[in-house]
Amino acid sequence: MSGRIVAAGIDARELRLEVRFLKREPDLVEEALSPRELFDALARDGARLVVIGPRLPDVPLVETIQRIRAGPQSRRVSILAMIPQGDPPGMEGLVLAAGANAALRRPLDRFVLESWVAKLVDVPNRVLARIPVHVQVVGSRHGAPGEHFYGLSRNLSVHGMLLASPVRIEAQDLDLEIDLPEAEGRVRVLGRVAREAPEVGWPYVGYGIEFLFLPEAAQRVIDRMVRRDAPREPPRSLWAPGAIQSTVRRDDFIYEITEPFRTDSGWLVEIRRCAREGWRPGRGSPFYVVEGQSPEAALAAARDFVQRHG
Repeated sequence: MSGRIVAAGIDARELRLEVRFLKREPDLVEEALSPRELFDALARDGARLVVIGPRLPDVPLVETIQRIRAGPQSRRVSILAMIPQGDPPGMEGLVLAAGANAALRRPLDRFVLESWVAKLVDVPNRVLARIPVHVQVVGSRHGAPGEHFYGLSRNLSVHGMLLASPVRIEAQDLDLEIDLPEAEGRVRVLGRVAREAPEVGWPYVGYGIEFLFLPEAAQRVIDRMVRRDAPREPPRSLWAPGAIQSTVRRDDFIYEITEPFRTDSGWLVEIRRCAREGWRPGRGSPFYVVEGQSPEAALAAARDFVQRHG
């Protein structure tokens, strides 16, 4: 049976032990012992994620990722690269530039690995698509159902959303109810505050919310919306896997700020611009690139550039 996850260059038994939900569903993982087995598995069009390590014979890790991205049948599969502890600094940047969605260096916390596998196995796209969805969100602190607040979503994906809250949220884990438009219905999720989002303007307080638990029915609803409304072929980014970290509106333009991308000299963030009229996520054209010594510094420099020059 072909698996939704292909393990190549790493021991599939080790992956099943480290990721708890794979213990319950071991048949989700298929092991490829050679490049040929890997590309044969991808050609069957059932794989959603490749977890790739350095032990694949004959073809270097970076070249293997490039070949996956170049293949018409495999270019949309998610790729998680596992970097050995002894590899030189900057290897993460090389594999991300080659097309990996994420690069994790061992040793690492098993929760981090499980979180990334869970995210990427259900998103077989190089770009984690977010669509603008403006709907009501009812939230409460996890474990405190009597304390409610009412907010609005700004965008939505199967991994999380940008939340505009009228009050400051003094909690990390949240129980959320999201009223989706038309016949999609109401979905309930468990979310975690991942960051404050200054791009959400007054009178709201903005938060980037990561979904910790999304029921299967809710996942199908959001995935259907994303597939229907997101662009089919988002543009490739020179600097990062392509995920949009935030958007900023300035006059007649929408600016998209990408997730920071690590290089040997620091962190790069790409700024894209598109006319406000007719804007869709991922349609912006490259406009400028800024650099910082940390992801936070690079994002701050990008937002400052948009404020000064947008």
